[in-house]
Amino acid sequence: MKMYLGVDYYPEHWDKDMIDEDLDRIKEMGSNIIRIGEFAWHMMEIREGEFDFSFFDMVIEKAKSKNIKVMFGTPTATFPAWLAKKEPSILSEDELGNKRVFGGRRQYCFNSEVYKDYAKKIVEKLINHYKEEEQIISWQIDNEFGHEGSDMCYCNQCHKEFQKFLKNKYEEIENLNKTYGTIFWGQTYNHFDEIPIPKPTITVHNPSFKLDWARFRSHSINSFAKLQINIVNELKGKNQTVTHNLPGGFFDKAYDQNVLAEKLDFISYDNYPVWGGLKEPIEAAEIALNHDYVRGLKNKNYWIVEELMGAQGHDVIGYLPRPNQAKMWAYQAIAHGCENMLFFRWRGMTRGAEQFCYGIIDSDNKEKRKYEEVKEFMKDIKNHEKIINSKIESDIGVLYDFDNTWSWKGQNQSIKFNFTNEILRLYRPFYNLNTNIDVIDIKNDFEKYKVLALPVMQIIDENLQKRLEEFADNGGTIIFSFRAGIKDKNNNLYFGLENPGLISELAGIRIDESESLVEDIEIVAKDNKEKYKANVWRDIISPNTAEVLYKYNDKFYDDKAAITRNKYGKGQVYYIGTGVSEDVLDELYRDIIKDQAIEYIDSPKGLELYMRKYKNKKYLFINNHTDKEIEFENDMIKAYESKIKSI
Repeated sequence: MKMYLGVDYYPEHWDKDMIDEDLDRIKEMGSNIIRIGEFAWHMMEIREGEFDFSFFDMVIEKAKSKNIKVMFGTPTATFPAWLAKKEPSILSEDELGNKRVFGGRRQYCFNSEVYKDYAKKIVEKLINHYKEEEQIISWQIDNEFGHEGSDMCYCNQCHKEFQKFLKNKYEEIENLNKTYGTIFWGQTYNHFDEIPIPKPTITVHNPSFKLDWARFRSHSINSFAKLQINIVNELKGKNQTVTHNLPGGFFDKAYDQNVLAEKLDFISYDNYPVWGGLKEPIEAAEIALNHDYVRGLKNKNYWIVEELMGAQGHDVIGYLPRPNQAKMWAYQAIAHGCENMLFFRWRGMTRGAEQFCYGIIDSDNKEKRKYEEVKEFMKDIKNHEKIINSKIESDIGVLYDFDNTWSWKGQNQSIKFNFTNEILRLYRPFYNLNTNIDVIDIKNDFEKYKVLALPVMQIIDENLQKRLEEFADNGGTIIFSFRAGIKDKNNNLYFGLENPGLISELAGIRIDESESLVEDIEIVAKDNKEKYKANVWRDIISPNTAEVLYKYNDKFYDDKAAITRNKYGKGQVYYIGTGVSEDVLDELYRDIIKDQAIEYIDSPKGLELYMRKYKNKKYLFINNHTDKEIEFENDMIKAYESKIKSI
């Protein structure tokens, strides 16, 4: 398999006379692929029905002459002005009923049949035109679904489709009324066409209603994606593939990317560890979590088609990556399963909304530090292609469920709650020990793992209960965090069950009371008086069969457990009833990993070590995430330096 390394190139932004020189410099840097076209609908259809691909014909011919392959984006993320003027119904609306005007991007409504028709036409014309073009190896549909709030629309088209969605699901209005508990606050419906959408109201909307709205948004986005994917698959050439580039912030998006992933040949991701307005990049563990999530969508290695190199910002510019820092993030991505990588972008644009989204080359058009870093990276990484293409195996699974994520989004329960922070809380201690981790949807098979972590999994049904019991019974270790198991799949609390609901026996505990935390509290280990901080939430735990590991340091609840461990069959089940600090979990996880004989590596803080295996030989991807030199096994790793070595 050939490794693809390249850049995002927008030749339409520059004088035609620059293209040859650009491609020569791109080639000289080490690239063998460019990504083009995803924002160029107007160039392809300057007026309705007048299709013209001659500009990109020219670009592709020039790329072909230099043996540079092409990823081509369908241009539906930025429709032309003439379409917005002719068909204003395609524009999405915010929750206050304001139309999103032409001028940004992704302003379309996913449920607009008019927009679907126009999108279908441009995609069909584009794919038909290039289906025999061998230089095009892959099609990227649209661009970053759901990014920048584009996953939400509250227009009448969405309202009507939502009512149809509910009628199809519940069939009879009585079934919906019973599920939602609409008897409360007198919200009972006689007909599906009486059901609103969650625009602002007094107090809040029904939780079951809000979860169904989230499921509907997911259905809408994935249906639009499927429309394009089906067209591409029907018309594309035999050696062409189809993908989509996911933006970050996965758990804040209104669609399940696992559904999208099923239809794609491979997953692509846009990796931005920092963006406009941030004082510093997101932490290294969160960057790693994102990569492990993307890899888990298809349980195989993936592409990055936008790898940050320069500072980013639309109106507000973010932190400038220090020398070698962005290059180090590229190595980190490769370590976690990225097989092919394109950097964003070849040259920063001097006009338009992304003037301050800097690329490899800045507006001075000079080859400077960033160019040299990308060139060095491409030259080195090609030497490790077989290792990079190897499959990553993990003994640890961190599980999520979008229904559960959306349930939390509808009812945060604590003003300090953030879902990404909570999944990171249970992921980070594994990362600190340099273990390989899969981040996967709860519906996937998890029998192969030795350890499972289920962050704030408040929705647990009988099917999941049985799967988890079987996992523990066979010797697996399970880690739950607070509020686990309190709700069913309809987003309703269980009646007649002590918390934590269906997993009470599995965890060996009961929870009689709980509390949302505004300020930090203290917990202590059962065998000493050392105090640790906890936040966000606490479940007041009474053990049944479980052993108490930590208690609350509280005059009212000092006899109540904060963290417990229960033997279940051949396995063990941990319940972490509060938002405990990193030092507590680091110690706990070390014991768990040792008990399960999982391979790990101790390293100084800030030095990430990721192990890959190829032909029974082990390799370490070493990344220094700090601005200090770090010593590891008699080797000095410079600030933001990356190394790959066999062990």
